[in-house]
Amino acid sequence: MIGFLETEGEDMAGLYFEEFTVGQVFEHEIRRTVLEADNMWFSAMTYNPAQIHIDHDYCANTEFGKPLVNSLFTLGLVIGLSVQDTTLGTTVGNLGMSETTFPKPVFAGDTIRVRTTILDKRESKSRPTQGIVQFEHLGINQRDEIVCRTLRSGLMLKKPA
Repeated sequence: MIGFLETEGEDMAGLYFEEFTVGQVFEHEIRRTVLEADNMWFSAMTYNPAQIHIDHDYCANTEFGKPLVNSLFTLGLVIGLSVQDTTLGTTVGNLGMSETTFPKPVFAGDTIRVRTTILDKRESKSRPTQGIVQFEHLGINQRDEIVCRTLRSGLMLKKPA
């Protein structure tokens, strides 16, 4: 089977199921500074009118003093920053996320980096050419504060025979 980003015989940037080991840690080199526009566009695209994300005047009177970046943008960014090193071209799909927390807020201007740890992996019971990998993704800001943690299960391709 050939996926969206792969062609037969071509090496993928991501790792195949067999190439992951439990305990393996990735310090992803790509970082991203969050822009005010990211937050505004994401909130608009997802029809989220919460004042805490889009209204500077309202936020000036909150404990934060400025808009919070939408947490679902943060989650998407954290997972996205992990893709190049782990799952680009070798994933079938996400099976779910759990235990997602946002211990510190993200603001426009924060730079996010990601650390991924492989927590578990197992063969798929119903798909012999695939396996399931459990990733722990940590989003970390420029002050070394964890701003997002999530456990993600991914259905991964095995190496072609």
